[in-house]
Amino acid sequence: MRQKKREVKIGNVTIGGSNPIAVQTMLNVPVEDIEGNVAQAKRCEAAGCQILRVTCPSPADAKCIEAVKNAVNIPIVADIHFDYKAAIACADVGVDKIRINPGNIGDDDRVKAVVDACQQKNTKQLTSDRMCIMYFINM
Repeated sequence: MRQKKREVKIGNVTIGGSNPIAVQTMLNVPVEDIEGNVAQAKRCEAAGCQILRVTCPSPADAKCIEAVKNAVNIPIVADIHFDYKAAIACADVGVDKIRINPGNIGDDDRVKAVVDACQQKNTKQLTSDRMCIMYFINM
C-alpha cells in the first residue's frame, strides 16, 4: 500500500500526496555529448517521461543542463555528486531542481552556497539523498 507523503512541486509536476506517480528517468548519454543528451531527452519526453534527471559532474557541464532544459517542456533535475560549484552553475542556468548529497559536497559553507544560489535564481527545490536538507522557495 502506498504511503501518503508531502506534496513537492518540480517544475510543472507535483509528486507525493495523492498525486499519481510521476514517470521519471535519467539520461545515460555522456554529459559532454550535448546533442546526444538533447536527442535522448526529446525521446524521453515523447515517450511520456514527466521528470528528467541529468548528471552534472562539473560547472562546465551545466551547459548540457541548459541545452536539455531549453529543448524539452518537462522539469529537469540536476544530479550533483561532489562539486558544489556544479550545483551553483545549474542554478544559474535555471534548472528546476538540484539533487545533492551534502556529505559529498563538503562543509556547511559549501551547502549554504548552493542554498543561496537556489534562492537567488528561484530554483524551486534543493534536495539531498540523505534528506539532511530540503529547501523550498515560494512553494
